[in-house]
Amino acid sequence: MTDRQFETKLLHQPDFIDKQTGAVNVPLHYSSTFHQESINEFGPFDYSRSGNPTRQALENTIAELENGAQGFAFASGMAAISSAFMLLEAGDHVLVSKDVYGGTFRVITQVLTQFNIDHTFIDMTDLNETARSVQPNTKVIYVETPSNPCLNITDIEGVAKVAKAHGCLTFVDNTFMTPLLQKPLDLGADLVLHSATKFLSGHSDVVAGLAVAKNEELGARLKFVQNSFGSILGVQDCWLLLRGMKTLSVRLNQSSQSATQIAQYLHHHQVIEEVYYPGFSFHDGYPIHKRQATGPGAVLSFRLPDKKCAEIFVDKLKIPVFAVSLGAVESILSYPATMSHAAMPVEEREKRGITDGLLRLSVGLENVDDLLTDIQQALVAVEQHVPKALA
Repeated sequence: MTDRQFETKLLHQPDFIDKQTGAVNVPLHYSSTFHQESINEFGPFDYSRSGNPTRQALENTIAELENGAQGFAFASGMAAISSAFMLLEAGDHVLVSKDVYGGTFRVITQVLTQFNIDHTFIDMTDLNETARSVQPNTKVIYVETPSNPCLNITDIEGVAKVAKAHGCLTFVDNTFMTPLLQKPLDLGADLVLHSATKFLSGHSDVVAGLAVAKNEELGARLKFVQNSFGSILGVQDCWLLLRGMKTLSVRLNQSSQSATQIAQYLHHHQVIEEVYYPGFSFHDGYPIHKRQATGPGAVLSFRLPDKKCAEIFVDKLKIPVFAVSLGAVESILSYPATMSHAAMPVEEREKRGITDGLLRLSVGLENVDDLLTDIQQALVAVEQHVPKALA
């Protein structure tokens, strides 16, 4: 299927049509175990922790979309990330983007350390710093690009070259871009990770994680971890995720267009101190992002003067839901300091630009004019609170 375009691959996979009935949707295989015909020869499935036909359809699909060798479906994005880190051993060291998702920060600083796995957070947008920071025991360089929530851009190809020169693996969290807009494995990464709860599912109804290995050897190692830990995605959620992924292209393209308009509006508003969005030509990482991705995505962050301004804005906004998560058909406004990065100490958040006035907006499928009107009226209330700052 490599000659087909991405949108076609979303809708047409070998596993999608049931061979027995011709059904156009993948069957739900609600079975914990599978009958074997012989004591000496087992079939392709024996126990659903190790493999299930519905889950396999999902895993094969994400592997195809990411141009990888083998895909894996986990119970959450953090289950996928944590399982990937279990490829490390005691005494190993991992380099991590300093502006990484709060849940990833937590597992690195509070879980991996219990297994004597060390880490260093670095500014991975600086390839020289990345190369200088590699230690003799570094085994993984972990990239998140665009980063959450300040959307900094890391050169995936550049980091992968550094990693290979030192015998390291490159892991990339591709949640914000999805394989529609960015393919890390094609850029030299070894493992790509997703919180599939977000754009891949797209409907705020599934919690799921996905991983794709570039080669069979790494895939076999991750398969062992997946089967050993058993943090697999349930059959119903696999089916819902497959259904959500079919509309990924139209959803994300539309949301990205709206996000660009909203980012431009916020950038020119006097009360907004800064807007973080890789679609801006003046974004520090714009040249790299344009080279390695095909679009800016549908997530942006912006900074208001202080927490009180953020509170006013949240209270006045009517359309976006104020909630944890992103990537859904409805716009979602989040407050990173107490949501996505609540696990990060205050001093660490501030080092990364996650101030008390920072808000993150995941743009959905609402009419963009309605969203802009809503944002405008909320900012009027903020302006009334900070008239001196605007003088």
